[in-house]
Amino acid sequence: MLASLHSHAVIGMEATPIEVETDLGWGLPAFNIVGLPDAAVRESKERVRAGMANSGFDFPLRRITVNLAPADVRKAGPSFDLPIALSLLAASEQLKIDGAVAYSAVGELSLDGTVRKINGALSIAEGARRIGHRGVLLPAANAAEAALVEGVEVIPVENLKQAVEFLEGKLAIPPTRTDSAGLLARSNSFSLDLADVKGQEHARRALEVCAAGGHNLLMIGPPGSGKTMLARRLPSILPPLDIREAIEVTRIYSVAGLLAEGRPLIPGRPFRSPHHSISHVGLAGGGGTPRPGEVSLSHLGVLFLDELPEFSRVALETLRQPMEDGLVAISRALARVTFPASFMLVAAMNPCPCGYLGDSRQQCVCLPHRVSSYRGRVSGPLMDRIDVAVEVPGLSKKDLLSARKRESSAAVAARVAMARERQLKRLAEDSGGGGVFCNAQLNSRQVERICRLDPAADQLLAGAIDRLGLSARAHHRILKVSRTIADLDGAGEIGPAHLAEAISYRSIDRKGWNGL
Repeated sequence: MLASLHSHAVIGMEATPIEVETDLGWGLPAFNIVGLPDAAVRESKERVRAGMANSGFDFPLRRITVNLAPADVRKAGPSFDLPIALSLLAASEQLKIDGAVAYSAVGELSLDGTVRKINGALSIAEGARRIGHRGVLLPAANAAEAALVEGVEVIPVENLKQAVEFLEGKLAIPPTRTDSAGLLARSNSFSLDLADVKGQEHARRALEVCAAGGHNLLMIGPPGSGKTMLARRLPSILPPLDIREAIEVTRIYSVAGLLAEGRPLIPGRPFRSPHHSISHVGLAGGGGTPRPGEVSLSHLGVLFLDELPEFSRVALETLRQPMEDGLVAISRALARVTFPASFMLVAAMNPCPCGYLGDSRQQCVCLPHRVSSYRGRVSGPLMDRIDVAVEVPGLSKKDLLSARKRESSAAVAARVAMARERQLKRLAEDSGGGGVFCNAQLNSRQVERICRLDPAADQLLAGAIDRLGLSARAHHRILKVSRTIADLDGAGEIGPAHLAEAISYRSIDRKGWNGL
């Protein structure tokens, strides 16, 4: 007897349709799974055997062959347990279905027949809709997440018996509905506020400029000057995600298996802060079965690298391509996958190994070659991709003891939101603005069209190129930052003041990165 059922394999961010074919033949009892399964799929034999028996079904003592087609696509993970069990029940005539099954099925089986949560349910629901399936049977724990996809029925099942009764028409299970707009309205409330930061007006301004334009930021200063404190408050001034962006971020976390229980949608911009011991695979993504790394988990949000020179050189160099392209491409022998990675890089570091070079409170004890070696851990090409670099000096006694009321995150966020609105309006009118949402994402042609300088600013920029020896990339980044500063001021054209502030943020060019 032969039976088949639809399922999906999540490869990268996409769900590939899989046909689960089961044949019961004569011969010595055996249970074989073919079609390029990994260890987790091969082990499903024991979970299916016990799950069927403990759900009140008979396990056929026949020669069982399960084929996962197409055979040249690698199948990974335990999500094929449920479709294998259902197709086996259909082949042994314990599941009676009239006509073709219009539903896909995914889910991990426990030994008692319970259907457990899986990764990538959101991508699977999108895949089912894309190929025209009526709906998808999946674990009840994944239902709210998958129901974010419109146009496909999401049928939550608690156990194998429930799935069988639904397919036979004996049990009506209403499709899950998720109010995505309502979930998004419950935006994150930030406990961290810029009003907590004492002094550091220059760094606060740089943070505002970066938030307004989506620019990369590097803060250099001695220990305890407030670099980490500032970085952790950046999400409180960023514009909120719209529903399309929230679903895009949620999809990444779903594939990575990082969605929290009872939280089917991520409403706020991600803030990721990996430890400096992270590997290049953990940072950029990859592995035998490619999974998203920290750069993808930071998509549409912030990747904060504290103690930047302490990260391995190999790990840091993997940032260069995603910072330019907004995605990570991972190639393997059997597949090539891409993960989105459009993030703001915020990094912090000390000026030298001891941390006190240039600090008025404590004398630096580092020899010049040690300072140069320390800074040399971060390559020039990576530094060239930093839009804004600011020094964060140690706080004076006056700043520490000041009781002056400081500007809150809400006030700064309002200015940032207005600047972003100007950018979106301008990009909507620009013929080549598709897929670009802030100044940091402008390509070279858009820079020429959008970042227009008045004559005085044009002359100032020419002098800065000669004086600082700017690369073509640094030149473009200065124009983008100055466009953002003009947007914060509500100016239509970039003036000398806007350009001068943008140039001031290129301290790494002015002083020489490996110089003292």
